[in-house]
This record gives sequence, structure tokens and C-alpha cells, in this order.
Amino acid sequence: MTRVVILLGAPGAGKGTQAANLSTSLGLAHIATGDLFRENLKNNTVLGEKARGFMNSGRLVPDALVLEMLFDRVAQPDCKSGYLLDGFPRTLPQAVALEAALGANTDVQVLNLEVSEESILSRATGRLLCRGCTAIYHRSFRPPVTSGVCDECGGELFQREDDQEVVVRERLNVYHTETAPLVEFYSKRNLLVGVNGEQTPDRVTEVLMSALAAVNSSDNGGDK
Repeated sequence: MTRVVILLGAPGAGKGTQAANLSTSLGLAHIATGDLFRENLKNNTVLGEKARGFMNSGRLVPDALVLEMLFDRVAQPDCKSGYLLDGFPRTLPQAVALEAALGANTDVQVLNLEVSEESILSRATGRLLCRGCTAIYHRSFRPPVTSGVCDECGGELFQREDDQEVVVRERLNVYHTETAPLVEFYSKRNLLVGVNGEQTPDRVTEVLMSALAAVNSSDNGGDK
């Protein structure tokens, strides 16, 4: 049976960090749909050229094509025992299509990082990057010694456009409309475990691993 772990959460909830940690701890391939697009476009694959056609004309890439890219990737040897999905599904139609494509011989586990909108805004809008060495700082949690100057290389610190409050709020609005309904979708299937994502990254990883272990124990007839 193939193990598939799906990581949900709002933009800025820490999915990238936790996906990388879980991938290493579980020995599962980390599949980020953003990377799939970039890889196929960069390598000019048949799927990449199909996607480019939609993107160049300002149209959304159809779910069927996204799924085709995904299953082309998970057919590779490193996904034989399973994989972790980061950034997919994003919508209910994608979740329904993924469920149909996976079939019955798949052990699906869904983890939802629960982080308040206030915390996400604080994390994002306070983030600063160095133009020189790309070191990451935060105005509140990890400020530089000298304001606006990187401790590591002396480079200029700046805020990315997509970390500005108006942009973050818009991304959250899109999430609430398109992606948040997945929580109910997977809850109804008894596949979802919610985890407090406002703890330290290491602690969140520990709790996620414990949640997965508890689900496995339950599935195998252990104590619930």
C-alpha cells in the first residue's frame, strides 16, 4: 500500500518548513506542486509545454494537467513507498480528482496546520531578506543588530512584495474561499488531524509526527 501524506494550511502557516522536516523524518519524497511546474517548464517537457500554453494565454492550468504532472512525478522510484504532498490539492475539485486517481490501495493521511490569521500576518509582514546572501530576519522575532543591515554580509535588508500586508490579506482571502473547504472534505472522511502550528517549528514537527503515529496505531488496531 502506498502512503500519501497531505499537508494543508494557510499561506504562511509553515507548510514548506514542515513538509521538508516530515519528508526527512518519514523517508517520503516531498512533492511541491510549485516545483513540478518549474521543473516541467524549465525542462520543456511535453507536460510543461502544455502548461505553458495555458499560462501564456492567461488561463489557469486545468486540474487534469496538474494531476498528470503529479502522477508523472510520483511514478518515479523515490515515490514507490509513498510521498508527501505540499501545495496540492488546493481546491475541492482537485481533492475529488486526486481521491479518484489514488484509488483504494492508498493510505492517505491529512495534516492541517492551524495558525491564526493574526499570527500569519505578523510572520509575513515582519519578514526581511538580505539582498546579498538571502539570510532571513524578522523585525520582532529575529531583528538584525543594525536596522536594515544584514548581520552576516552587511547587505541591505528588504521586504518582498508578497510579504506586504495587502498582498498577504489577498492570499488569505483566496485560501479561505478555495482551500479552507478541504478541511471539511477530509474531516468527513476521517482522514484529517489538526495541529497547532503556532508552536516552535521543531515542536510542530514533533506533534505532526506523533499525530501520524497515532493514526497508524489506530489503523492497525491499536489503542485509539
